[in-house]
Amino acid sequence: MTKKLLIVALVHLLSFTAFGQTDGEYSKTLKRMFEVSGTEISFQTAIKQMFSMFREQYPTIETEIWVDLEKEFSKTSLNELTEMLVPVYSKHLNQQDLEDLIQFFETPVGKKYAASTPLILQESMQVGQQWGMKIGQDFQRKLQEKGY
Repeated sequence: MTKKLLIVALVHLLSFTAFGQTDGEYSKTLKRMFEVSGTEISFQTAIKQMFSMFREQYPTIETEIWVDLEKEFSKTSLNELTEMLVPVYSKHLNQQDLEDLIQFFETPVGKKYAASTPLILQESMQVGQQWGMKIGQDFQRKLQEKGY
């Protein structure tokens, strides 16, 4: 009985160790996918925007402090974000999926798509706001027609 328990415990421990190694590999591959897909640039842009807001809130802090903080957070926060996103991505995409995406983003059309994505997102957000306003106006008009 003790021998069986020891074997079960050992198998269980090895499965956690193997998962940890796979998780590390997955994390590296996810980070690479973020790099080639342009996602990392979007993350960096978001960090810059956050720092712009912080600068407005704390105008007395010297510029060199802001530059140092932004450099530090740009490096560490992207790694932290990648680690935080591993469970999300791994629910939907396996290791091979990430590798296939990397392969796609290394093609000419993949590079073009990655380079265009920030502009597409920016323009799409503007279109989405217009669309939302139109729906809101149409909704209000319909309610008024119904006497509300």
